[in-house]
Amino acid sequence: MKSRFAPLLILLGLLLATPALALDLHSARTTGLVGEKADGYAQALKTTPDVQALVADINAKRQQEYARISKENGQPIEVVAKLAAQQIITGLSAGVSYQTPNGEWKKK
Repeated sequence: MKSRFAPLLILLGLLLATPALALDLHSARTTGLVGEKADGYAQALKTTPDVQALVADINAKRQQEYARISKENGQPIEVVAKLAAQQIITGLSAGVSYQTPNGEWKKK
């Protein structure tokens, strides 16, 4: 009888664990794991392997996009990134951490 329920319990455990593994930027921001820096990139505020992997992925994608926009508009990538930072920070939800231009961290 126990062996019949074992696969069901394992499946249930996997289903319940899956949302914990699926970390996205919005969730990471709202739970205080990730903040937005004034230079246009994300920063891990709580250091865990999942958060670090998420931040590395987000920042790599942003860097590619900033480079593309920089090339199209003839602007330095740092200028593009800082302009993007302003837009990102303006659109943040209440309670999300962000870095001011002078390096101070605040919550929206």
